[in-house]
Amino acid sequence: MPKFLSNRVFGFHLVLIFLFDLLLLGILAIWHWEYALIGLIILVWLFYSTYKVGNAFRKDLIDYIKTTQCRIKKAGKDVIQQLPIGIILYDEEKKIEWHNPYLNLITGEDNLIGKELNEVIPALVWEEDIQQLEIEHNFKIYNVDIHSKERLLYLTDITEYNYLLDQYEKEKTVFGIIHLDNLDEVSQGLDELSRSLLLTDVTSAISDWANALGIYLKRYAADKFLMITNQTVLEQLENSRFDILDIVREMTTDNKIPLTLSIGIGAMADSFIELGEMAQSSLDIALGRGGDQAAVKVGERLSFYGGKSNAVEKRTRVRARVISHALRDLIKESDLVLIMGHKSPDMDAIGASIGILKAVLVNEKEGYIILDEPNPMIQKLLDEVDKHEELSKYFVLPDKAIVNVSSKTLLIMVDTHKPSLTIEPKLVDVIERVVVIDHHRRGEEFVNDPVLIYMEPYASSTSELVTELLQYQSDKLEMDPLEATALLAGIVVDTKSFAFRTGYRTFEAASFLRIKGADPTLVQKLLKVDIEQYVKRTELVKKAKIIFDHIAIAVADEKLDQILIAQTADTLLNMSGVFASFVISIRHDGLVSISARSLGQINVQVIMERMGGGGHLTNAAVQLEGVTLEEAEERLIDVLKTIQDEGGILV
Repeated sequence: MPKFLSNRVFGFHLVLIFLFDLLLLGILAIWHWEYALIGLIILVWLFYSTYKVGNAFRKDLIDYIKTTQCRIKKAGKDVIQQLPIGIILYDEEKKIEWHNPYLNLITGEDNLIGKELNEVIPALVWEEDIQQLEIEHNFKIYNVDIHSKERLLYLTDITEYNYLLDQYEKEKTVFGIIHLDNLDEVSQGLDELSRSLLLTDVTSAISDWANALGIYLKRYAADKFLMITNQTVLEQLENSRFDILDIVREMTTDNKIPLTLSIGIGAMADSFIELGEMAQSSLDIALGRGGDQAAVKVGERLSFYGGKSNAVEKRTRVRARVISHALRDLIKESDLVLIMGHKSPDMDAIGASIGILKAVLVNEKEGYIILDEPNPMIQKLLDEVDKHEELSKYFVLPDKAIVNVSSKTLLIMVDTHKPSLTIEPKLVDVIERVVVIDHHRRGEEFVNDPVLIYMEPYASSTSELVTELLQYQSDKLEMDPLEATALLAGIVVDTKSFAFRTGYRTFEAASFLRIKGADPTLVQKLLKVDIEQYVKRTELVKKAKIIFDHIAIAVADEKLDQILIAQTADTLLNMSGVFASFVISIRHDGLVSISARSLGQINVQVIMERMGGGGHLTNAAVQLEGVTLEEAEERLIDVLKTIQDEGGILV
């Protein structure tokens, strides 16, 4: 309120009070004039004193307010002048109109008025809708708050904050577990002294490696070590691609079976408990992928390193028996069992599905195989199934199966562990109890909380695993010849007629199936190729070119089936000097497919994983979306060059 107005209001109130008191004195004077006179004198004195004190108070208050305002203005001016934040007012052409002195310290220049912002600080360039910016100038980092309407900028030095944040991130704790994959297999046949020397050499190599990097290492079992480090060291390990894997493998190459390591790493978690769980989970994944590799889980990111060697067959009948009995119990507890393989199921997926169906029927439970849009490779087998009165009624479409799902339904996934690759992913989400039986190396995607997992990358095929499980389902197992033949066909296809990825367990499984009535002649009939397909394969082989001396790449000009693409890759391996083959083609669904095969000297799984796919050391593939054949080929060659630069393609 203005001063003159406040004075008038105060005087008006005082006059009203005085007039009211005069009225009272006038009434008093009617009866006692002498008392009224005394009251009048007192009233005049009080009025005068009050008015004088009020004026003095107002004068002091106004003086105080004026002094405070001056001090505030001066303090505000000093703050702006001395504030360790750059303040800039600019015009419509982004030229500096005014700035505080701190901007001179930021730029190292004196006269800045009238200069353009990006001339003074080149990094000061932004889009209209940007409200905040982080820039670097003169080796310092600044956070820029942009107020476009006021054409005002605030520059805050966050160099030290960023340094502390970076140090905090680098010093975050990382847990790891190192596992000696095949210690028992390697030490078999060694005397106690040789075994002790082997363990001493390997332990010393791991300890020297850990000490050189500043990693705390503690051995807590004969074949396991706990490692504790930080994020900085983890980055070094990833850059070196965990060279300790190669060191240990190479130092034990003189043994009949080289000793290999698997490493599980957990990082970027909120608690030590979570870090430990992540490290154990990563180790399980590394072992599930065949070992001789490191699985690194940093937050949500999961990376793999190593995996150069082929998995060593080390399955025991004890494990097969335990898994078989657990599967039998799960089947008996279910009211319905659904069996499902991957999309476009191959002979191995169908053979394994028929084998699991046999286990369901042996335990007198209801079960069905989910099948939809089979590929041409298994059409001959499905024709044989259609002729079979009993077996044909157990194949159903996904829509029919999902209607009958209940809380006691059991889903058994075969030949895949990735829900997105199954024939009907909705079933994986709907059914609570899921069993996974697979022979592929485990990838990042996996079923949530399965009730039973039987993954053996050492096995030639899922049909081989299922055959072993069947042997423990019943003492008097009887199989129909078509059931046994389907399982044998799955093994034959995945082993290229027992030429690749075969162990003694593979031949034992084949022998068991032969005893149960498997027909090798029928297997050959099921695998016969049409002459038209054979001609297309030959034409594609003619287009192959050799790179890196031992790698064949063929690119198709027309759309081809996935089966023909894979068969061409297999054929190229028969060429002299070819260690690995890659066939690129557009499939009928529009995806660009790359099928990769090798004889074992080159790990095609690692190559395909770099491109988003996966598989085995000798058998892998990837499907690419939104790329041309030329782009796919170029990307493949870039990956091969990168791996070559990292230490060589040959393993």
